Amino acid sequence: MAEKIACLGVNHQTAPVEIREKLAFSGDCLNPLVQIKEIPGCDECCFLSTCNRVEVLLVADPGAETIAAVRDFLFSGSGLSRAEAIKYSYQFSGDEAINHVFRVAASLDSMVLGEPQILGQLKDAYRLAMEHRATGPILHRLLSKSFSVAKRIRTETSIGSSAVSISYAAVQLARKILGELTGKTVLLAGAGEMAELAAEHLLAQGIGKVVVANRTLERAVGLARRFNGEAAALSELVPRLAEADILISSTGAPDLILRKEDMAPVMRQRYHRPIFLIDIAVPRDLDPGLNDLDNIYLYDIDDLQQVVEVNKGERRKEADRAEMIVAEETFKFLQWLENMELAPTITELRRRADELRAAELQRTLAALPELSPAEQKAVAMMGTALVNKLLHHPVQFLKQSGEPDQKRRNLLLLRKIFGLDSDANGNGGH
Repeated sequence: MAEKIACLGVNHQTAPVEIREKLAFSGDCLNPLVQIKEIPGCDECCFLSTCNRVEVLLVADPGAETIAAVRDFLFSGSGLSRAEAIKYSYQFSGDEAINHVFRVAASLDSMVLGEPQILGQLKDAYRLAMEHRATGPILHRLLSKSFSVAKRIRTETSIGSSAVSISYAAVQLARKILGELTGKTVLLAGAGEMAELAAEHLLAQGIGKVVVANRTLERAVGLARRFNGEAAALSELVPRLAEADILISSTGAPDLILRKEDMAPVMRQRYHRPIFLIDIAVPRDLDPGLNDLDNIYLYDIDDLQQVVEVNKGERRKEADRAEMIVAEETFKFLQWLENMELAPTITELRRRADELRAAELQRTLAALPELSPAEQKAVAMMGTALVNKLLHHPVQFLKQSGEPDQKRRNLLLLRKIFGLDSDANGNGGH
C-alpha cells in the first residue's frame, strides 16, 4: 500500500527561481487538479503551489508511467526538456513520500525554517482537493495526520519561536526592551523595504501610531497612508523623536542623520523615557555614540544579523528534535497503512470461519433436538469460542512486526492456507 503514495515537485532546493516561475499556476489551482486526476493510474491527488514550491501528492499505481505523466504535465508549459524536468524536480515514494509530506507541513523543508505560512497553504490545497473529490481514504488520512504532526512539533519544540528575519528580530528586541508594544509610537526614517516589514510586524503587535519621515514627502505620505499613520519631512526627525518609542532608520543617506549631540536635549525633553533605535541602513544613519546615552538602545544591522544567526542556530537545534518526531509519525503511518492492507483479509477470514461455524452449529442442533434452549446456547458459545481461539494465532501472524515485503508474503501465505482466493469450484485464483 505504501508504495502507491508518491510525491513529485520542484522547490527552492532543486530549482532556481527562473525555473520555478516557469511552473507558476493560477491561484485557484483548479485546472491542474482536474487534469492530474485524469492521468491514467492516478487514484487520489493533491496539488500545492506556493512561491517556493510546486508539488503533487498522489496515490497511484507504482508504475513509472503515471509519475512520468505527472511530471510532463507540471513542466508542460515550461519549454524545458524531459531531461531538464527530471534534473530540476524531486520524486519520493512510499515512506520517503510520507516523511516528506510531514516535513513540509512542519516547515522543515521551507526556505525559512519554522515559518508558519506553509501549513496554511497545505490546508488550503487539501480543502481544494476535497472540494473536487480528488482525495480518498489514504490522502485524507495522510494530510490530516500531517497537520497534527505539525501541531505536535509546534507544541513539543520551539522551532517557530525565535526570529529569523532582520525585520522580525527588530520587533523581538523592541519587545524585550520596551515590554508590551500596544499603543507605542514608531517613527520610520526613510522608506526601505526592511523598515516597511518591521513596521508591519510592529503593527501586528499592536503599535498605536506610525510616523513616516522621508526626504521625498510624497513617498512619506504614500507609506504613511498604508499604515494609517502620519507623514513628515526628514528635517523634522529630531523634534519628532520626543514622542517616539521606536525609531527605524533606513534612509541610505551618505552621512549620519542623527548624532549623539542631537539626542541629548531630546532625552531631557522625554524625561529620559527609554527609546529603541534600529539602524538598518548601509552606510549607517545613526551615530554609534548614541549608545553612550542613558535609556537609548541602539542596534545596527550587524547586531540584528547576530540575533538572527543565533536564532537560526536555535531553530536548527529544534529542527533535529522535530525530525525525530517526523520519523516516529512516519513509522506510525506506515503501520496504519499495513493494517489497512490486512483489514480486508482479517475480515474475510473471520467471515469464512463464522459461516463454517454457523453451518456446523445448525447441523449439530438439528441432530440433537432434545437439547434445552440453555444447552443449545452453550453449544453455540463453545463454537464461537473455538473459532476465536483458532483464529487468534493466524491474525497475530499477520500483524506481527517485520519488513513490509515479509508482511506481504505472510499475507499471501495465509490467504493460500485458508483458501481465501479460491473460487466456488475450489480453483485457485486472484
